[in-house]
Amino acid sequence: MSVTKSTEGAVAVKLDLMSPPESAKKLENKDSTFLDESPSESPGLKKTKGITVIQALIHLVKGNMGTGILGLSLAVKNAGILMGPLSLLVMGLIACHCMHILVRCAQRFCKRLNKPFMDYGDTVMHGLEASPSAWLQNHAHWGRHIVSFFLIVTQLGFCCVYIVFLADNLKQVVEAVNSTTNNCHSNETVILTPTMDSRLYMLSFLPFLVLLVLIRNLRILTIFSMLANISMLVSLVIITQYITQEIPDPSRLPLVASWKTYPLFFGTAIFSFESIGVVLPLENKMKNARHFPAILSLGMSIVTSLYISIATLGYLRFGDDIKASISLNLPNCWLYQSVKLLYIAGILCTYALQFYVPAEIIIPFAISRVSTRWALPLDLSIRLAMVCLTCLLAVLIPRLDLVISLVGSVSSSALALIIPPLLEVSTFYSEGMSPLTIFKDALISILGFVGFVVGTYQALDELLKSGDSPLFSNSTTFLR
Repeated sequence: MSVTKSTEGAVAVKLDLMSPPESAKKLENKDSTFLDESPSESPGLKKTKGITVIQALIHLVKGNMGTGILGLSLAVKNAGILMGPLSLLVMGLIACHCMHILVRCAQRFCKRLNKPFMDYGDTVMHGLEASPSAWLQNHAHWGRHIVSFFLIVTQLGFCCVYIVFLADNLKQVVEAVNSTTNNCHSNETVILTPTMDSRLYMLSFLPFLVLLVLIRNLRILTIFSMLANISMLVSLVIITQYITQEIPDPSRLPLVASWKTYPLFFGTAIFSFESIGVVLPLENKMKNARHFPAILSLGMSIVTSLYISIATLGYLRFGDDIKASISLNLPNCWLYQSVKLLYIAGILCTYALQFYVPAEIIIPFAISRVSTRWALPLDLSIRLAMVCLTCLLAVLIPRLDLVISLVGSVSSSALALIIPPLLEVSTFYSEGMSPLTIFKDALISILGFVGFVVGTYQALDELLKSGDSPLFSNSTTFLR
């Protein structure tokens, strides 16, 4: 999966419902500095006078690389060794195109309204105001609220994914500790020592997550962002080095998998590609924004190539034994166990960064309804309730692959595929659009909506089918 997926972290989310101007200004100032991390799965990008082309490219690539990339090999299994990579390529092209649409619409409204910057929510709101429909014009403010809602769902979904990921990897490390060696080339079968249920591991992380989300200083969070980036980069390099070794004959793998599992592929893939919230903040931070479209195309080409390569190699290397996260397939030696520990550290750091975005949307609105005396207690109470909610949802759905697919299908498809094409139609329809462009936008939105419905249904159906049997066994068998 990807340490972080996309985030509208750098976007100044301003809800109409927020009355006190102080809260809105505080939120905007905080969010304007928040784009330094990747996601889902990604916050980060410190506020500067302007970033260079290379810096923008690095931030764009980093914003797409998170926990999602580790789950793409299982996604390819759900689509087939031929259909999977081809579908990833098509999805990457569509995701990149939708990002270009969002940038173009934002630029149009910035020029029309003489504004220096416009976030995703404001762009959708002004797009509805420019639509030919009087009803949409009168309800344009709901466009911003819809984007904020899906952003909250996406970010909290990332947090749920992280908790399941933490539990899975720590459980495997603990169970294998007695048999872990320095020999990474042995084919000896290792039976792991049974320990407690994975859901108890999730609950064991809760106190640490509570302490992390109580950190409200963004400068302190950027330290965690740096630590997460370093640990993830090292881990990804080691994983890539391993999966390129001893690849078996690929002829045993199906070219096209069953159509029943393809919706699960869709959810996981769009979960990985959903970084559209990073795009507008990056453009705003560039010294010369005219180069951004080229940077966007280059960055997404790099990301798509990496996704296809790692996903395909992982499936070729492990075949039908591929797990929800490729890190769970690594051998039982200290080198690869350290990869899991590094990812655990990185995910813990990233949880606080992903949590920041929904917290800064919900909390300012809530505290604006109470007196100053109750502002801090309410702030802390909401943070505690939100982190407990993500842990509870993870406990209820402790299947990493299903959580990823569910989050991707429900919210990522809306932000990345459904809304941008509709935004282009509402923005430019009054100025004249070719029927081919309208058809293209309608086709992309329909594709996103079908993926949303079918992917969500399939993930929930798989969850219900597995409800009668233990979702996670207490021991795992793999080759050392």
